[in-house]
Amino acid sequence: MFIPSDKLLELEKAGYRFVGRNRHAAVKVCHWTRKSLLNRGFCYKQKFYGIQSHRCLQLAPGLPFCDHSCIFCWRNTEVTSPRWEGGVDEPSEILDGAIAAQRLLISGFGGNPEVDKRKFREALNPNHCAISLAGEPTLYPKINSLIEECRRRGMTSFLVSNGQHPEVLEKMEEPTQLYISLVAPDPEAYKKVCRPVLSDGWDRLMQSLEILSSFSCRRVIRLTLAKGLNFTDPQSYAKMISRTDADFVEVKAYMCVGYSRSRLGLENMPLHSEIVDFARAIAAGSGYNFSDEAELSRVALLSRG
Repeated sequence: MFIPSDKLLELEKAGYRFVGRNRHAAVKVCHWTRKSLLNRGFCYKQKFYGIQSHRCLQLAPGLPFCDHSCIFCWRNTEVTSPRWEGGVDEPSEILDGAIAAQRLLISGFGGNPEVDKRKFREALNPNHCAISLAGEPTLYPKINSLIEECRRRGMTSFLVSNGQHPEVLEKMEEPTQLYISLVAPDPEAYKKVCRPVLSDGWDRLMQSLEILSSFSCRRVIRLTLAKGLNFTDPQSYAKMISRTDADFVEVKAYMCVGYSRSRLGLENMPLHSEIVDFARAIAAGSGYNFSDEAELSRVALLSRG
């Protein structure tokens, strides 16, 4: 196991469950899954794209592996390696273990009289896989097979990438929805915010944005914005976005949660009204339309005209 035992215990106390023989993969029940089971709200991805929050499986095929160390990330960057180490679990093994772990994690909801019983029964059989919990999924050597396994089981899949491996994206099996994270308006801010391992990280990201247009699945660019870091220069974001042919752009506020609280504070979180204004400025400069928003998540959605 790559993660030290004390850090592993810390992550498990935070709600993570590790699966597979090598225990690189992990699952964690999302806050919005719990909310949805109680009919007290749902994730903005349900509002924007129709994903049912109570049936979503939040998964990382390789939690400890990422070649970014973003300041705003909610994960513990102390347990991160920039390259894959150790064995590689099969996608079927990962999904079987993740679904079993999720069932155990939500089992207590079955006895709660306030829980929607129909939703609880459906939640035991998730039909969507969010390959976005932590780590960089394109570092998982069998990412194509994982996407195929999701499809074989009738599950939709959203994959979020930091864009550091365009060579993987060029040959990647298409998920239902592909995200590329764009979290800096220029190379200097990128180095400050993402703290990349690779010296040509910015060039790799730009190449991944160019590749995005070759995908036939739904394509999304995600901006995670923090005051004092990258919440500036909407026109530079707009210029890059206008060249991608992405279907949607999510403009989202940094949220002060998880391990990021040791690096940033509440003062770094933009207000929803500020996110909306920033998103409208990007829309004006890129030719996209402001199409939706979710105030509780402090996120705005832009779409192509």
